[in-house]
Amino acid sequence: MCATCGCGNNTAAVITIPHEHGQEIPHEHGAGHSHDHGHGADHVHLPVTETVTLEQKILAKNDILANRNREWLAQRNIVAFNMTSSPGAGKTALLERTIRELGELPIAVIEGDQETLLDAERIRATACPVVQVNTGAGCHLDAEMLRQALDTLNPAAGTLLFVENVGNLVCPALFDLGERSKVVVISVTEGTDKPLKYPHMIAAAGLVIVNKTDLLPYVDFDLEKCREYALSVNPGVEILPMSVSTGDGVSRWYEWLARERGTATVTSLDRGDRRD
Repeated sequence: MCATCGCGNNTAAVITIPHEHGQEIPHEHGAGHSHDHGHGADHVHLPVTETVTLEQKILAKNDILANRNREWLAQRNIVAFNMTSSPGAGKTALLERTIRELGELPIAVIEGDQETLLDAERIRATACPVVQVNTGAGCHLDAEMLRQALDTLNPAAGTLLFVENVGNLVCPALFDLGERSKVVVISVTEGTDKPLKYPHMIAAAGLVIVNKTDLLPYVDFDLEKCREYALSVNPGVEILPMSVSTGDGVSRWYEWLARERGTATVTSLDRGDRRD
């Protein structure tokens, strides 16, 4: 069991490509990572030292696989972003808008949820390539799940890849997938103190998006205080207020993506020069 969330590592994820006319093509894999939140008697009596050691082993294995993913992506000049948030913060809506407005770029999406194809169907409606990873009881994606999803999706070279993680601000902070950067989406309906309550996620972020700013007049949310809290946890993080529904501030998101994509391309070319 993982000391942080009580998760195990034996249950398979199911990866599905959404198709027209309600068809689904499932791909079952046995090497995924899932969770048991039952906390049975065996878990309660595990010595702390053993729990920590097992967590370290799980994370060490994941990091090895994540580095392989990172190398695979770099070889194909694919820039991947790990999109994390609480449920309902607006990740899928942000991706829908991004796909529509950056249509000139090759974009693909990997959707992570415990159950259903709902988010993948929303992405498929934009004509963007997408696969769904259903984790069952699992509360995050891991590097092996991403590897399996990449094999199924087979994104083209130069693709901008968005990985929409399971809605959860705890476990995704620990699991590197091989992405370029983690993007954390919070919303003004969740409370000003979100960065302090989930510091590990904020600390791991390359960008923090504060969504639903159009609702600021109607909720008790202090944008500047939230910014202060986020910077206290991660002094270098960029904080981007926006409203996906109205489009206010979304252009800055596109500018950030362009910078990150450009930096990743230069890095990939530099590696190629050294090999020559």
